[in-house]
Amino acid sequence: MVGTVRPSARPTDRPLSMHPDLASALSYVGVLIADPPPCIAVVLGSGLGGLADSLEGARRIPYADIPGFPKTTVAGHRGELVVGELEGTPVVLQNGRFHLYEGHDPDAVTLPVRLFAAHGAEILILTNAAGGLNPQFRPPTLMLLADHINLMWRNPLVGKRLSGEVRFPDLLDAYDRELRSIARDSAAECHVALVEGVYGSVPGPSFETPAEVRMLRRLGCDAVGMSTVPEALVARARGMRVLGISSITNAGAGLSKTPLSHEEVLEAGQRLAGDLEQVVRGVVRRLIADC
Repeated sequence: MVGTVRPSARPTDRPLSMHPDLASALSYVGVLIADPPPCIAVVLGSGLGGLADSLEGARRIPYADIPGFPKTTVAGHRGELVVGELEGTPVVLQNGRFHLYEGHDPDAVTLPVRLFAAHGAEILILTNAAGGLNPQFRPPTLMLLADHINLMWRNPLVGKRLSGEVRFPDLLDAYDRELRSIARDSAAECHVALVEGVYGSVPGPSFETPAEVRMLRRLGCDAVGMSTVPEALVARARGMRVLGISSITNAGAGLSKTPLSHEEVLEAGQRLAGDLEQVVRGVVRRLIADC
């Protein structure tokens, strides 16, 4: 058996509280999510929403209809949950994420992940668009997240511990080793180039200066972005296994003569979307027997 969906590691002590927005969202979405509920959740980053259009039997839930969910304000993020089947297994997709740079607090950014976990999802696949820092990674290309460095100076676990979350999650294997191996096999099978490296998360929304790019590289970052880490932290606190894949859409400032723009990010993300979909589909196929 290539991959297994292991039981989530849940805290054994008495839960302390549930976030009120989560309780309201659970009440609303609970009647709309399939039975059995999806065991795999996928967060789609900038320009990567095409996967949501390929689900079988898709049911779309606009964020505007879900209590506690803010609106998305960034181009390339549609703003909907999509529930359906991918490779024959139930999945839920977050088609458009929330960011700290939009003015959302960490609770809002990670509310969907808490919702997925509360509905029984045990695997979280996080995708994003990122800038390349490693000169050996030539964009556009896909990068498997082996680790991250949190430079957002925010942690969504600060405050009262919520129901179902451990206080001090172990991040030694933040991006699941077995899922990474499965992703590499999937990429090789469909002849998609997949590098592996460390993701540095910054608050944004401005792109980094050349001096910041040099600093990030010296810290050990291979790519930089403005998302993903808050969701990964909450997922690990909830006992979910996490797989992260970055679409490296551009080189960091000072590493290319081309000026940076969000339009460039979206365009490159769309060029990589087909490759990313193949890799994600391959991962789901390898897990399908265990869902």
